[in-house]
Amino acid sequence: MSTPESAGEVVAPFFEDLYVGQVVDSASGLTLTEGRAAVHQAILGDRLPLALDAELSREVVGGRAQLAHPGLVWDVAIGQSTILTQRVIGNLFYRGLALHRAPVVGDTLRTRTEVVALRQNLAKPGRAATGLAVLRVRTVDQEDRPVLDFRRCAMLPLRDPHGQTDHVAEIDIPETRADVATLSGAVAGWRLDRFSALVPAPHFAEAITREHWTAAGGDVVSAAPELARLSLNLASAHHDATGTAHGRRLVYGGHTIGIAASQLTRVLPGLVTILAWHSCDHLNPVFEGDTLRSEVELESSERLDDRGGLVHLRTRVTAERDDSEAVQVLDWRLVGVMA
Repeated sequence: MSTPESAGEVVAPFFEDLYVGQVVDSASGLTLTEGRAAVHQAILGDRLPLALDAELSREVVGGRAQLAHPGLVWDVAIGQSTILTQRVIGNLFYRGLALHRAPVVGDTLRTRTEVVALRQNLAKPGRAATGLAVLRVRTVDQEDRPVLDFRRCAMLPLRDPHGQTDHVAEIDIPETRADVATLSGAVAGWRLDRFSALVPAPHFAEAITREHWTAAGGDVVSAAPELARLSLNLASAHHDATGTAHGRRLVYGGHTIGIAASQLTRVLPGLVTILAWHSCDHLNPVFEGDTLRSEVELESSERLDDRGGLVHLRTRVTAERDDSEAVQVLDWRLVGVMA
């Protein structure tokens, strides 16, 4: 059976071509430039103050470079991991994403992707054979410092629509919660006291007095292939409508997450940054032109010594399209830090 490695070239593998332990690290490194950050912000409406205000970023984070929006960081890492999933039918979930450090504009990201589990789906009458691949994605910066580590699950077609493999691994991965030391380490040295002094918004103590928020207004999904191109995402379903079961391009899942993050900062304008995801499930496909709306729930909180605290949040997103009834498209459990 040929593989990208054994064939000596990068190809778009089918499910049969994958094997546990397979590693790909040939995606181009990508530098987080001001231009790339500006386009990302224009598509998603990123509203984190530290990623918008260079002076505030230098005051809080330190150094001369501005903080890169965490959404830009995870979009690049996911995009770099798509060499193995160019034929993806859909991405089902993410687990255990954690930022080990917070990159700044000017950093360069490189990603290593490993196949850690495979399972062929049960055959269904009238449907071509498919399988699920769990990938571990690890991203480092130009100094080889860990940036991201997470797992994602992609559905891929088999080359033979009636084919059969012996892949039966368990892929129902439970939520993975990063420990407080990892989470606090990503913002070690940040002056959260300066953030609370300079940003006129409810901060940790005030925010945790509520348990539920509804984002005012929705956001239309636009420029979907542009975001996929920006992040080096090779998945053909986001570029070519003829390769999908819906006859329409699928919106990259990170696009939905990015809009959810933007809506999150509307209800919590004092959010300093996002540090981790416990889990993230794509419940239904999203298409360009959909209008997304978010409901946010505070699940728990914990103090970080005398430097603000962590907020464990759950964001549920619905999509409205045409005259159809709204459908649930995202269930995202994340951890943010507040001053």
